[in-house]
Amino acid sequence: MATGISKTKMNGNLQISTSDNGNSTFHPIWQNGNSANRLYFGDNLTVMTDLLNDKTVKGKIRLIYIDPPYATNSVFQTRKQQDAYTDLLTGENYIGFMRERLLLMKELLADDGSIYVHLDSKMIFHIKVLMDEIFGASNFRSMITRKKCKSKNFTKNSFGNISDYILFYTKSGNSVWNKQYEQWTDDKILKEYPFIEEITGRRYKRVPVHAPGTRNGETGKMWRGMMPPEGKHWQFTPDKLDELDKNGEIYWSSNGNPRRKVYLDESNGIAVQDIWLDYLDINNQNTHTTGYPTEKNINMLKRIILASSNKGDLVMDCFAGSGTTLVAADELDRNWIGVDIGNEAIKVILNRFQNGTQTLDEHIGNKKENKLMPDLFTESLIEENVLVTNKIAFHLIDNYTVFANGSYSGVEFELPEIDNVIN
Repeated sequence: MATGISKTKMNGNLQISTSDNGNSTFHPIWQNGNSANRLYFGDNLTVMTDLLNDKTVKGKIRLIYIDPPYATNSVFQTRKQQDAYTDLLTGENYIGFMRERLLLMKELLADDGSIYVHLDSKMIFHIKVLMDEIFGASNFRSMITRKKCKSKNFTKNSFGNISDYILFYTKSGNSVWNKQYEQWTDDKILKEYPFIEEITGRRYKRVPVHAPGTRNGETGKMWRGMMPPEGKHWQFTPDKLDELDKNGEIYWSSNGNPRRKVYLDESNGIAVQDIWLDYLDINNQNTHTTGYPTEKNINMLKRIILASSNKGDLVMDCFAGSGTTLVAADELDRNWIGVDIGNEAIKVILNRFQNGTQTLDEHIGNKKENKLMPDLFTESLIEENVLVTNKIAFHLIDNYTVFANGSYSGVEFELPEIDNVIN
């Protein structure tokens, strides 16, 4: 996560929607196509209250991901030193702020929906207790630990802070879940599947044919003249074990101990665990970014969206920030709703939809190349070191509607240059 600054160092250019002034009716101010995709400029509390009256949304959102303020008592700026948003609520005020919004999110979620809340160590346990209360402790699924940055040379009397956390809850015990896998690496293959079957050439590993716990049924009976070890039972019925053995899928050791063969080519990969090491935030000059201060890794969002939704489902991020959730959802053929109160965030999102992202080098303005340029005083060419600013067209989006309420003046941000503007 980016480091905030003291509110005394603000530039004074922070502008936000005033949708919390009692005007809670949102209307489209720009539209292209008839997509369900929506981008709201407003306070998410007011927007979600309005969405509760929309039968196409209430109880229909399959997945919510949010990266809310972290109670840092600071201000965050873009890489161009524009004030992006404030994070000034702390303590009870912060918890009250989150409670109001989480209650609305629960109402908007489908019965088989899921919610992911991204926080750091400051408030993670406070919000965990709050979510246990709102969603039910039995619907807690995971607390994912994410490595957010590379190792630090820390000067404080503590360990380096390189992680943050994602709370994963479902609305019920019957949620959409698509198990995620990582690909096998050569090193892990050699370690986990060390054997090669002579006849077929298939790589495999050997695993026990028994499991913990005693059984009184078929799996607790004798097989091939032997009982399962004390306190255990066969993983399969004796008939199934005979079938596996007939097919050559049982390995017998020299002392007659059976092991089941598990083949690499039947594996979907390595099941994803709750520690994620490969989704660091912006960390090198070639990483593509919007320049928004708290932009998250798009591949991390894709993993979450793939795990807890299906194609055509509705995904919401009501702290949309740089729009990463929206772009990831769109790329994976999901519909989306994005909400943000800051006009700088809406600017960033609309620019990302139309122009893609830039490398970090381009944002900080130090990427240069030698190019031949015409000399103004002769007919010759001279070599100059010029700044290169090539935008990268990653999954551009044009099929959506922008919503605002009556407080929108029409000058907070520039709307896309596509026809079908709604007056």
